[in-house]
Amino acid sequence: MTGRLEGRRALVTGASRGIGRAIAEFYAAEGADLFLVATGLKQLEETAEAVRAQGRRAEASAADVGDKAQAGAMVTAAVEALGGLDVLVNNAGVYKAAPFLEFEEGDFERLFRVNALGTAFAMQAAIRHWREAGAKGKIVNIASTAGKWESANQAGYNASKHAAVALTRCAALEHGKDGININAVCPGFVETDMLEELNVHADLAGITPEALRASMEARTPIGRIMQPADIAHIAVFLGSAESDGMTGQTITISGGMRMG
Repeated sequence: MTGRLEGRRALVTGASRGIGRAIAEFYAAEGADLFLVATGLKQLEETAEAVRAQGRRAEASAADVGDKAQAGAMVTAAVEALGGLDVLVNNAGVYKAAPFLEFEEGDFERLFRVNALGTAFAMQAAIRHWREAGAKGKIVNIASTAGKWESANQAGYNASKHAAVALTRCAALEHGKDGININAVCPGFVETDMLEELNVHADLAGITPEALRASMEARTPIGRIMQPADIAHIAVFLGSAESDGMTGQTITISGGMRMG
């Protein structure tokens, strides 16, 4: 770690576990102070303690990013707590697997509410803050390879992640002139709690979860499933000055499972 985020103030959603927690810890290791958000405080406080153990400031707050008022209040609270905001990491997300005809209205609503609207509301609040303050900023959206390509039994999830990718590109096009860089990370299979939810695919295929995992690894040229740290490294780059020349990009990190 080389202090690539020294002095930066970052808001990370979905920070209680998995990719979000890894990003928070990596940001702290690189010198950032954090405002951490998730729907529940217990695990979130554990992430905050891990950040503080590295000598960085961490504030934890429960919020539902899919609620516009809460998303806006979250950004305002981060600015007030940290004395400003330099980076927004939209990591909060939910998953659902089912055959297309079995997706219920509520499934679509939940997926779009968190994965798409949650991303949009937080982006709007952060961009408004930076424009009013005359400040530059960076947004890192954690999307998915599902947001770039097709997948069986994931229509609702893929559609919501396609929306997150579209939001990234459109907002980047409009706000580059404001000094705001907006990019997305598109992970493939990652070793998180969400990976367990993929066992639905094993049931649908009539195979064991172990066989499903083996097939996932076989589809990945580097021969392993991604770890949260793999994603966190890219998020650090996108939050640092090293990525100042990038905006509107969707970076695939899937071990080569999908290329492009």
